[in-house]
Amino acid sequence: MNNLNKEKRLNKFKSMSSQERKALILKKMKANGIEVGSGVPNRKYSQVEVRDLIRITNCFPELRDKNQKKN
Repeated sequence: MNNLNKEKRLNKFKSMSSQERKALILKKMKANGIEVGSGVPNRKYSQVEVRDLIRITNCFPELRDKNQKKN
């Protein structure tokens, strides 16, 4: 059943326009406290690296709370 859900998500993602994909990725990054441009200067990240960063922040809630503690 898990594979079916993964296939549905993958098909939905593939059916999206490039702009819709970017918006979705930015939304997930923001939800996880990852800021655009917060990486290494002049470094381009692959899709796999961005996905990995999102997954990592899901595992460590303290990374997401970093900005909240400063405010």
